[in-house]
Amino acid sequence: MRKVLIVDDHTMVCEGIKRVIEDIPGVLVWGSAHSGEEALKVLRQEHIDVVLMDVHMPGIGGLGATLEISRLHPNTKVIALSAIDDAPYPAKMMEAGACGYVAKGSDQSELVEALETVFQGKQYLSRVVAQKVALAKTTKNGADSPFGELSERELQVAQMIVDCVKTKDIADRLNVSDKTVSTFRKRIFTKLDIQSDVELARLAMRYNVLGLV
Repeated sequence: MRKVLIVDDHTMVCEGIKRVIEDIPGVLVWGSAHSGEEALKVLRQEHIDVVLMDVHMPGIGGLGATLEISRLHPNTKVIALSAIDDAPYPAKMMEAGACGYVAKGSDQSELVEALETVFQGKQYLSRVVAQKVALAKTTKNGADSPFGELSERELQVAQMIVDCVKTKDIADRLNVSDKTVSTFRKRIFTKLDIQSDVELARLAMRYNVLGLV
C-alpha cells in the first residue's frame, strides 16, 4: 500500500483531493498537512511514498518544502499542484526535485494519471503545463517570465518577500542569517531590474507568478 500525503493550506482543497484519489487501488491517503513545514514534520515521523504539494503556501512554501524533501527524504516523490501553470514554477519545481506538476484546473483524471505515472518511476506534467513548457522552450521573443532567471532559492525568497514576510522571519525559516537573506534580495532585485518590494509585487502580478492571481 502506497502512502500519499496531501499538502495544501486550504482544508476544502485537501478534502477534494482526497475524494479524487482515495479509491485508487493500492493507495492510502495517510492524511494532510497545511504547510511545507508541517509536511516536513510528518516526513520525519512517517515514511510517505508520494506528497501532493501545493506550490504557493505561507512559510517556506511548496518550492522550499520540495527542496528539503529532495535533500532529506530522497525516496519520497513530490507531485506539485498549482493554479499557476506558467513559467517559471513548473521548471523550478521539477529542478527542485518534483516528479510531477499538475495544474489545479486540470481534469480530475489527470491527478490520478499523475500518481500512477510517478508510482511507475516516471515524471508527469499535466497536458496544459507540458504545452506551455514546450512553447517556452521554442519562444525567443523576449516575452518569457523574468522570474525564470531566479534560482529555486531566490524564487522561494521572492515569494516570501511578496507575502510580506520580514527578513528575520525569512532567515529563521531558511535557517540562514539575516545578511544572507539581504544578499538574496539584492540578487533578486538585480536579476529582475527592480528597486523595491513594491516593484517585485507588481512584476509578480504582471507575470502571474508567486500566487498573486
